[in-house]
Amino acid sequence: MRHITDTERRDRLARRHAVAPWSRVADAEAATRAMTVLHSTEPATVYLSCWARVDALTVADVDRALFEDRTLVKQLAMRRTLFVFPRDLLAAAWGSASARVADAELKRMAKDVAKAGLAGDGARWVLDARAAILAEIGRETGGLTAAELRERLPEVAVSFDVTAGSVWNHGRLLTHLGLTADLVRGTNTQHWRVSRPRWTLMTDWLGETPQPLPLAQGYAEIVGRWLRTFGPGTEDDLVWWLGGTKAAVRAALAAVDAVAVSLDGGATGWVLPDDVDPVVEDRAAGSWAALLPVLDPTVMGWKQRAWYLGEHGPALFDRNGNAGTTAWVDGRAVGCWVQDDDGVVSVHLLEDVPAAARRALDVESARLTAWLDGTRVSTVYPSPAMKAARAAL
Repeated sequence: MRHITDTERRDRLARRHAVAPWSRVADAEAATRAMTVLHSTEPATVYLSCWARVDALTVADVDRALFEDRTLVKQLAMRRTLFVFPRDLLAAAWGSASARVADAELKRMAKDVAKAGLAGDGARWVLDARAAILAEIGRETGGLTAAELRERLPEVAVSFDVTAGSVWNHGRLLTHLGLTADLVRGTNTQHWRVSRPRWTLMTDWLGETPQPLPLAQGYAEIVGRWLRTFGPGTEDDLVWWLGGTKAAVRAALAAVDAVAVSLDGGATGWVLPDDVDPVVEDRAAGSWAALLPVLDPTVMGWKQRAWYLGEHGPALFDRNGNAGTTAWVDGRAVGCWVQDDDGVVSVHLLEDVPAAARRALDVESARLTAWLDGTRVSTVYPSPAMKAARAAL
């Protein structure tokens, strides 16, 4: 069994994640493919994740891929998380990760409806409400916003308390219709930092819409792409990232003929059969640096993270496991970045770095400041390091 050290894992990260300046890719679609999918829980993450991987990228470039060319599509899937998918990976998600979440969410919604006394048969009410929404949106080729739908279907857009601090609204129905690929988050009606989509029929949005892959085939396709981006990774990494079961992960690893490798610390990792050979970076190229946004897929790609976070995990993640912004040097997260009131980006280091690395971080800070051009990006997931950095400004 070949051994892959933490150093080699960081070299692989630099090459495949397109975060090192010399490995950047051509456009937003290529950046997404490099990462398998992009996190889209916060809308700004998609744009900033692409910015980190594409030279001379503009907001309009990302908008074009999402809303005009539609080569990238927003889809709720693994771990009930919203991602941006390359279009050709959607069918795999629809038949596997999205379907798993959709089944669980339907049961929760039916239970909540019945518990609230809205209907005796909660599942029937949910299915009827879904049908009413589809019929209404089907009358509008350009789709409807959630607010417009509330005005047209008040009998569906009801609100009631689910639990303390949790209120039901028709957004859950829209989310479920997105999980089942009946609807898609279409054109955004707000600034790129804010998501207010026109919910649109998936068939209208994509035109020719593929059929969901069978469950096992869908998981195998997603796991194969994950290994291409994140391998070597452990079984635990995949179970966490996929939001699936060990049985599903093991079946997918077998389906793609994954090869076992040993990792520092004694864990067993997995790579694709054509990915066993050593990967070595050219150390003469000098230090590289990157600034990644909240929930960037590189930071969120593995469950076991010490090999790229060291001891900085508690400072860079909130208590719920959400990653804040990160500053990277040579394949390791060494701090975070924040903006001041004027939108200027500054790096907050959690450890000393060589002078060359500090200069590389300064270049990235200036590049991001210029790209944002005074636009301030807020987040609901500030890490302890981000809070400390903001307080020190």
